[in-house]
Amino acid sequence: MTAPHDQARRASSFGAVAEDYDRFRPGPPVEALAWLLPYGCRDVVDIGAGTGALTRLLVGAAPRVVAAEPDSRMAAVLAHRVPGAGVVTARAEELPLRDRSCDAVVGSSMWHWVDEERAALEAARVLRPGGVLGILWSGWDRSDPALAELLAGSGLAARPADADPHRHRRQVRLPAGAPFSEVETHLLQWTLTVTASDLVGLAGTYSGFIVLPETEKARVRRELTDAVGRHLANTGASEIELPMRCLCRRAVRGD
Repeated sequence: MTAPHDQARRASSFGAVAEDYDRFRPGPPVEALAWLLPYGCRDVVDIGAGTGALTRLLVGAAPRVVAAEPDSRMAAVLAHRVPGAGVVTARAEELPLRDRSCDAVVGSSMWHWVDEERAALEAARVLRPGGVLGILWSGWDRSDPALAELLAGSGLAARPADADPHRHRRQVRLPAGAPFSEVETHLLQWTLTVTASDLVGLAGTYSGFIVLPETEKARVRRELTDAVGRHLANTGASEIELPMRCLCRRAVRGD
């Protein structure tokens, strides 16, 4: 399978597990919004909104929230679970919004799936001067030694950075001439308490798992379940303290 074909397949895979995605994927910390959103933010669009993990936080932070999600299956769950947002089935590269109509364009764990140049220019189009393009990646911290030990042998162990086709794309590279400031970076870290079944369910929401053949999925679930069971037996704990990280990037639109 060619790399572009594999990328497209993985990008479109999440809708097949939309309910599990909404159930098991933890959202970013609310503290991220204090850093991402401009002062007095009133109109914000959440691009690649998925089932609304970030949208839920935005609804409490801004009077008008539009959630743009290209997969109709994900968008349906989002509309049901976050009724306070206006949901549109749309891509980050082509938003059904007026020029200079938003104070912030934000997205969570989605920028590596889009055409970065087109998405950045589209954000510039809909943002007002002084508005923010804010992108974050939030999830378990695979570099944490304790988590690496827990996942060892499960098929989901931490991989070298050069073996992860998306690791190098935890960046926001703006096209030449785009009317933005230099990209700034902020990192948040915390710990999430989860059950064994939560962790196995979470693993099943990642694209690399979703596209596996059913026999492989069963094997990975079995190996991870066994690894988590051994970890809990060794620690005497009933739940897992999962290390989390949220990498935030932002750029401000100029005049």
